[in-house]
Amino acid sequence: MEESNKTARQLYGEIKANPTRKRFGFGRKPALINIDLQKAYTCVGEFATAYQTDPKQLDYVNQLAAEFRARDFPVIWTYVAYMESGEDCGVWGTRTNTPDSLQNIKVGSRRSEFDDRLKIDHRRDIIVNKRMASAFFETNLGSVFNFHGVDTVVVTGGSTSGCVRATVVDSLSRSYRTIVPEECVADKHEAPHFSNLYDMAIKYADVLTVAQTMEQLRRVPAAAGTAR
Repeated sequence: MEESNKTARQLYGEIKANPTRKRFGFGRKPALINIDLQKAYTCVGEFATAYQTDPKQLDYVNQLAAEFRARDFPVIWTYVAYMESGEDCGVWGTRTNTPDSLQNIKVGSRRSEFDDRLKIDHRRDIIVNKRMASAFFETNLGSVFNFHGVDTVVVTGGSTSGCVRATVVDSLSRSYRTIVPEECVADKHEAPHFSNLYDMAIKYADVLTVAQTMEQLRRVPAAAGTAR
C-alpha cells in the first residue's frame, strides 16, 4: 500500500488536474438520477442528518434537470422512506434507533419530502422510492432505462460516499457510461467526499464539473421529436 500524508482533497485535486484514465464520455441517450435530495439530507440546521458541500448544489441540479427535460431525456428523483415498522429497511436499520435513524424516515414524513428548492416536474419526471443505498437495488430503474434506450447515467445527490457511490458502482456494473458532476454531490465531511470523488474518477465514472457536464450533454442530439 502506498502511503501519503496528503489529504483526500489534495489527492482528488491531483487526479483532477492530471487524469490517468480515458473518459467514458456521453453516449446516445443519457438519463439523470438525483439521489435522495430530501429534507432529511438537505435541511441543514433542521435535521442532524443533513449536510451541504457546494451551496449552489440544488441550483445546479435544477439546471441539469431542465436541460435533460428540454432534450426529452429521462429525469429521475429518488428518496428513501420506510413503513411504520421500519422492517423494509432490513438489517440496515438495526444499528441505531433514534429519531434521526434511517429506518425512522417514515413514508409521508417531513424528512421524506423533497427539498422545496427543487424544481420537479411531477407530470414527466420519474420518482423512485428506494430502500437501500443504490438507486438500482430492487427498483424499476432497469426496465425504465431499457424502455428509453439509456446508455449514459448522470448521478447527482448525496451522499457522495454512500448512496451516490453505490449507484455509480451499480451503474457501471450494468455497462452504463457514468458521469458525476462534482458540484452536484455532497457529503457530511470533506474526507469521505473527496476520497470517493477520487476513487470514482479513477475507477467508475467521469467526475466532471457542472460546466463540463452541461457542455458534453448539449453535444448529444436531442431525442427524436423534441421541440427546441
